[in-house]
Amino acid sequence: MMSLKKILVIQTAFIGDAILATSVLEKLHIHYPNSKIDFLVRKGNEALFENHPFINKLWIWDKKKNKLKNQFLLIRDFRKQHYDYIINCQRYFSTGLFTVFSGAKNTIGFDSNPLSLFFSISVKHAFDGLHETQRNQRLIASFTDSVASKPKLYIDNIKIEHNSKNFITISPSSVWFTKQYPKELWIEFINKVPQDFDIFLLGSPADKSYNHEIMDSSSRKDGIFNKAGELSLLQSAALMKQALMNYVNDSAPLHLCSAVNAPVCVMYCSTLPAFGFGPLSDKSYILETEEKLDCRPCGIHGHKACPQGHFKCGYGIRVNRLIELLPKL
Repeated sequence: MMSLKKILVIQTAFIGDAILATSVLEKLHIHYPNSKIDFLVRKGNEALFENHPFINKLWIWDKKKNKLKNQFLLIRDFRKQHYDYIINCQRYFSTGLFTVFSGAKNTIGFDSNPLSLFFSISVKHAFDGLHETQRNQRLIASFTDSVASKPKLYIDNIKIEHNSKNFITISPSSVWFTKQYPKELWIEFINKVPQDFDIFLLGSPADKSYNHEIMDSSSRKDGIFNKAGELSLLQSAALMKQALMNYVNDSAPLHLCSAVNAPVCVMYCSTLPAFGFGPLSDKSYILETEEKLDCRPCGIHGHKACPQGHFKCGYGIRVNRLIELLPKL
């Protein structure tokens, strides 16, 4: 085994993917605490890693503006770093280019990457029931061990001001419609939550109006707050850590909970936990429709609309099941 003085980990996909890739950072740091570990993420995800205690350098790839130019500038900079290892957690051509042309002594990635033929080590990738962190662990198992670390975000220094003693959070939105618990059922759930609980609705700035629609359509007028767009990702994670329960879709807020070990209840509509993106918190609950649907799952990712037009996988998750998971005060 060659020296591991300088390592670059690549994960330029969405927020949840970047969060889950921190399990690789954690394991590398455990086994090689004196190594310099760099991390490449897409622009927009960098706020997750502010003040991270052992990321040596956070590289940021702007994929929306001058994507190719920015990629080649990064490759040029990578070659100057003389990395001992590059570990590519993605399966796409663009990250294959980073890996192959980085000038690193050793390159590791998945066999489903189109450029895997040119990697030093190519690792089998399959949706075989393993969690994504376990799949990523295969990339580094030969020089660490076979047990995946949990993903982790560092929020110790983040303070959230609020006056709520007992509260839950709801993250009602998703990029994909078929991953999103139906709006009417979120409203029904909010109406049934006892007044003893305050409710914080979370999300990005783009989710603010959607959250307001839910609030305005509910009968709840007090003790409910729309925090979409007001909190950073790390601030949202810190608030979730304090919550008695967090209700989320199969989307990024789920992985925020996993990374800070916050209690979580996940609604799986069109997708399945078996794809490998399930919750990792000590206190985790998974809710799915009880009806056996031939059309579920309808894909690894979500859709903009239900392909069958009925969205039974979402409407089949009864609100009373969410209520049953409220902590007893």
